[in-house]
Amino acid sequence: MLAIDIPGGAMYRFAHLVLDFNGTLAEDGALIDGVAARITALAESLEIHVITADTNSSAARVLAGLPITLKILGSGAQDQAKANFVQELGAQCVAVGNGRNDAVMLHAAALGIVVIQAECAARVTVDAADLVSHSIQDTLDLLLNPKRLIATLRN
Repeated sequence: MLAIDIPGGAMYRFAHLVLDFNGTLAEDGALIDGVAARITALAESLEIHVITADTNSSAARVLAGLPITLKILGSGAQDQAKANFVQELGAQCVAVGNGRNDAVMLHAAALGIVVIQAECAARVTVDAADLVSHSIQDTLDLLLNPKRLIATLRN
């Protein structure tokens, strides 16, 4: 559990971190540098899930050995499948993504973060997010160093 109290704002009690894979954790199917170590560190306080359409068919291989659960989606209604997954986990969820099929998931999460990296981010996903980040490393560091979230989200 990761507890973060935002002055003048929400009191978060996160139990789950839900991550998109391609464009978020990976670029062209390869894990972005520094992600594995950060995921391993976050797994001490959060249950980590990766949910993906697996565009490059590499997620299982690339994520092998990391403390995550992997869910690979079929081709239909991926946006709703991601949102349903977050809703089933409950309100104690942070979600991170970049693609159009991540927008509803970010909106459904207690805290939705969009990352804008090499694969860009869909405008609808940026609009659905609570926070915008320019790298997955910075995004994961927000959760590893919660005072950064406090500084950003306080009223």
